[in-house]
Amino acid sequence: MGPIGRFAVVVDDDASVARAIARLLRSANITVDTFTTGTALLARMEAQPSYLPACVILDISMPEMDGLEVQRRLAGRAGAVIFITAHDLPETRDKALASGAIGYLRKPFNGRQLIELVRGTLM
Repeated sequence: MGPIGRFAVVVDDDASVARAIARLLRSANITVDTFTTGTALLARMEAQPSYLPACVILDISMPEMDGLEVQRRLAGRAGAVIFITAHDLPETRDKALASGAIGYLRKPFNGRQLIELVRGTLM
């Protein structure tokens, strides 16, 4: 089973970062799940077709599959995408936003800004 209602998902290969973002969102009463790979998120969505996050927060740099590839594979299967990254390269930012991301935040990011972006997707 997964979360009931509209929820967010955090995908970051650094489990401590994923947990910290989840704690931040939960402190704002946002339901959230975490994954340490995009492959794990996609496998969950494949195995459970009703698992449809309203918002996916993706790290750009991850082993196996980077955030841009996860975004591409999520097209039409999940709600809004927000990227978080420690490496703010203009060409990556432009590609992410051109592909439909609603946000692109550099780590460390403003927690209130992330909460507001996520809340906007859950309305």
